[in-house]
Amino acid sequence: MLTEVRIREVLGGLKEPFLHKTLAELNAIEEVKIKEEKNHVSVKVQVARTGTSEQLQLQTQIVNLLKEAGAATVGIRFSELPEAVLAANRQAEPEKEKNLLNSTDTTFIAIASGKGGVGKSTVSVNLAVALARLGKKVGLIDADIYGFSVPDMMGITQRPVVRGEKIIPVERFGVQVISMGFFVEDNAPIIWRGPMLGKMLNSFFNEVEWGDLDYLLLDLPPGTGDVALDVHTMLPACKEIIVTTPHPTAAFVAARAGAMALRTEHEVLGVIENMAYFESKLTGEKEYVFGRGGGDKLAEELNTEVLGRLPLNQPDWNDEDFAPSIYQEDHQIGKIYLEIAEKMSSLLEK
Repeated sequence: MLTEVRIREVLGGLKEPFLHKTLAELNAIEEVKIKEEKNHVSVKVQVARTGTSEQLQLQTQIVNLLKEAGAATVGIRFSELPEAVLAANRQAEPEKEKNLLNSTDTTFIAIASGKGGVGKSTVSVNLAVALARLGKKVGLIDADIYGFSVPDMMGITQRPVVRGEKIIPVERFGVQVISMGFFVEDNAPIIWRGPMLGKMLNSFFNEVEWGDLDYLLLDLPPGTGDVALDVHTMLPACKEIIVTTPHPTAAFVAARAGAMALRTEHEVLGVIENMAYFESKLTGEKEYVFGRGGGDKLAEELNTEVLGRLPLNQPDWNDEDFAPSIYQEDHQIGKIYLEIAEKMSSLLEK
């Protein structure tokens, strides 16, 4: 049976990732609770900086160690070490390595939705391309690790190469792209648990040679699962765009993703209403196939604005340069994406 003493012994030898001293030395295991009937262990741990990839790695280590020691389930909360402890150990803290996660020049934008099937990935790839067409340096992470689709949508057939210890992202339409789809064979399914997802996402940030980016977009999985939680932890200053259709139920479900963003202090830049209407090429008449008002209702609930409304349509495919989901710059919807990108840029540059 696990006891508090045993748990402190198991975790005490782990090193705090910034000060490089053990949790026991720093007295950083603030609280231990055990629910014997469920064999559930919850711990509260102090670190020098919260909301970082290093914290996420420590979290994974803690979960693995406690489960190896016999815990069925594990709950972890993090808080920051007291200033007195930080000051006493400041010399042990190395200079912060410059990487994408601590870049002050890159704006992170997560594209989220409450449910699948609303066109979130289509919005992600076309918004990234539109920003690149405006002259911005843009990266795109296909963070929908179970349902990766970005490479296929953008017509990417090559794979990243490795240079030194870094992965070089694939560039298409001026956008640097990384996706789980590059690392599996023959569209194989991904059968992973939460900690593995976090590890892969962390690799996308730290092991990829992104260079200098103005914007890094993340195509999140639908809903509020493990990957979305990891993004909220790793990128505390991330902005979010919520994608919905006009249907009231889609907007209702999307509100959960927006509420999660607000609860974790992510700024919601706005709502994009996809499949807003169908416009007949013959008569020009608009048919509101999925109803009306969902985007406006969602924006009102999240205290934000509708950045744009996208009609039902499809790109003009080119067999020689095939990219089945990318709209050309002069296409009706391509122009709408440019307008959205301009509006978004102006909001961020204020």
